[in-house]
Amino acid sequence: MLGKLMLAAVLMFGFGYSLVPLYKKICELTGINVLAVQETLNDVGPSNTQVDTSRTVTVEFDANTTGPWRFKPVVSSVQVHPGEMAQVVYEVVNTQGRAMDAQAIPSYAPQEAAQYFKKMECFCFKQQTLAPNEARQMPVSFYVDPALPKNVKTITLSYTFFEVGAAGKGS
Repeated sequence: MLGKLMLAAVLMFGFGYSLVPLYKKICELTGINVLAVQETLNDVGPSNTQVDTSRTVTVEFDANTTGPWRFKPVVSSVQVHPGEMAQVVYEVVNTQGRAMDAQAIPSYAPQEAAQYFKKMECFCFKQQTLAPNEARQMPVSFYVDPALPKNVKTITLSYTFFEVGAAGKGS
């Protein structure tokens, strides 16, 4: 009986240990970019050491909201050379008379570009708490990996900004 219980404990530990790589693989296969925070924090290596000045990529910015705020990029697009650092700013205004917790989730078009778009700093890495009627400017620092396929000339970065935990909060 003790042997069976020990075997069950070892199997449960092994299953729990394998969940992280399994979850990462599922996100990679489905195109869900929930793990962007961990990957971009680990990707600060030498892939940004060379700028490909022979190419220019247009990065377009889009903003969607589900909630009572105004949310938009300051500029609609920028042109960058692959490997070149760039920064853009998004503006958000909480139009409510109460504090709100919010989160931004990025998406990319074309989808293949997601793996080449490297964010170094982003408001999407963590939840934002906005005071009543607060306006805030939030930066995104990024570069496009020089390994981006040459046929991709335009990347669209779109954020959906939504309230977190609204169902359980009172007004």
